[in-house]
Amino acid sequence: MSLKSKGINAERELVHMFWAKNWACLRIAGSGSSRYPSPDILVSNKLRRLAIECKITKEQKKYFEKREIGSLKKFADIFGAEPWIAVKFKGHNWFFVSLHDLTETDKCFVIDVEKVKTKGLLFEEIIEKK
Repeated sequence: MSLKSKGINAERELVHMFWAKNWACLRIAGSGSSRYPSPDILVSNKLRRLAIECKITKEQKKYFEKREIGSLKKFADIFGAEPWIAVKFKGHNWFFVSLHDLTETDKCFVIDVEKVKTKGLLFEEIIEKK
């Protein structure tokens, strides 16, 4: 399976998870290739709106281009949504990470599996957060 297919399947998995909990959710196809900023998925209930960038990895760290995080922030600001990163490390559940919990380097942002376990929220926690 190609990396692109794995990413699409991961996004679809989250879409199903949110709908199963009565959160409206849609996947934005080609979100990374549009000239306009857009998240991978957009999620909402009556109280909250989430703009989520979704990532899966076999590695112990996940890197994000500064442009990618900047686009997510910009979209969320304009749309009135909370920006989140959903990351799934191999052998772990989905975790939802605030952009504030990413570590900024000279060239990118990064988060590792240990920091995700302490700072990230599990799926049930993100949907219960007020």
